[in-house]
Amino acid sequence: MQPWLRRAPALGARSPATSNVLSATRRGFSTVTTTRTSSSASDFTHAVIGAGVVGLAVARSLAARAGGSTLLLERHAAVGTETSSRNSEVIHAGIYYGPGTLKTSLCTRGRELLYALCSSHGIPHRRTGKWIVAQNDAQLAALERLAAHCARPDVDVPLRWVGREEAARREPFVRAEKGVLESPVTGIVDSHALMLCLLGQFEDAGGTLALSTAVEEIRPLGGDGSSGWSLAVRDAATGERSTVTADTIVNAAGLGAVAVHNMIVPPDRRRDMFYAKGNYFSYTGGAPRVSTLVYPAPEPGHAGLGTHLTLDLAGRMRFGPDVEWVESPDDLTVSEGRREQTAAEVKKYLPGLDEEKLQPDYAGIRPKLGRQGAVLQGKGFVDFVVQKEEGYAGWVNLLGIESPGLTSSLAIAERVRELLYG
Repeated sequence: MQPWLRRAPALGARSPATSNVLSATRRGFSTVTTTRTSSSASDFTHAVIGAGVVGLAVARSLAARAGGSTLLLERHAAVGTETSSRNSEVIHAGIYYGPGTLKTSLCTRGRELLYALCSSHGIPHRRTGKWIVAQNDAQLAALERLAAHCARPDVDVPLRWVGREEAARREPFVRAEKGVLESPVTGIVDSHALMLCLLGQFEDAGGTLALSTAVEEIRPLGGDGSSGWSLAVRDAATGERSTVTADTIVNAAGLGAVAVHNMIVPPDRRRDMFYAKGNYFSYTGGAPRVSTLVYPAPEPGHAGLGTHLTLDLAGRMRFGPDVEWVESPDDLTVSEGRREQTAAEVKKYLPGLDEEKLQPDYAGIRPKLGRQGAVLQGKGFVDFVVQKEEGYAGWVNLLGIESPGLTSSLAIAERVRELLYG
């Protein structure tokens, strides 16, 4: 194996067309000697596969642990180019998921960790609050169920009802015929600044980042990983295939996580991945203007939370994501034909919307383990998978990490470290 050279981070170009991607300067393999632990013959203590926001958070946490070394592998030429940079950038409260689920516990814990990190390191963010609005009795009943759920001691997410006069004063353009349920702890974050912070802390802790390095094969040494792991990787620039070994591996590959999982397990344990494309449209200038995030009342069994109104830190309004099932994670072109549908959904709560000012912005893909509903464990709900895989040593598997994955990232990192070290 040729050793690895650290890559220096830099903030990449930001544009609606490419959806604000973080990049890092890529260098080829180096002859610099790799850091080894004193107690292991492996090249690294930890190998983390995937440098999205979750992989960065996990790698940062593991690199900060004394007495080891951490390698972060990313198949693209920059970190955070997939789901992490193509989302709503919302800091979620943890409202919609059932009691006892990882999505609830990791989201609520992750929210507090994320706000603390943003405050202490100057990461741009804002507690905008979020309104969930009801237009009829059935939707009002859905809000009442959410309020009861969030009041449970094992959920404990703060919500409040907004009266009609207050609603009209604060957001006069928003229609809410039957009621408004507000989440005061929901906010937004600059996901790219967040990832740059995590990357810097990872490298400051001595971590090694390998970009444009695709994992092609994984072999558990000792048959079950008890003697470590061998990873065959290919350098995209040179085409060279090399092998690196690690005591432990963390599969944080996002859209590629199921493919990594299936490299290791026998055929009867392999899984399928489903791709939910979300199209986003931006609103260019003029009324109506809104300063709070607005979500429609959730529809049980739906794969998303409805086409909602979010804001970026400059106050620009965006609408999305919708749910469009696609066959490939590379289908990132905004589906222009969905503009009319988006406008119709948004006008239910923002009737003054001028459809001519609705412009295609960007699209993202959510990695799903099923075509599930996400509201209060509705039919077909699939939770996050964050677990040590049965029958293997030193492997933590992260599957189906979609929304609220960005909010949960620091809590997921905590959980991974606990699984490996208690």
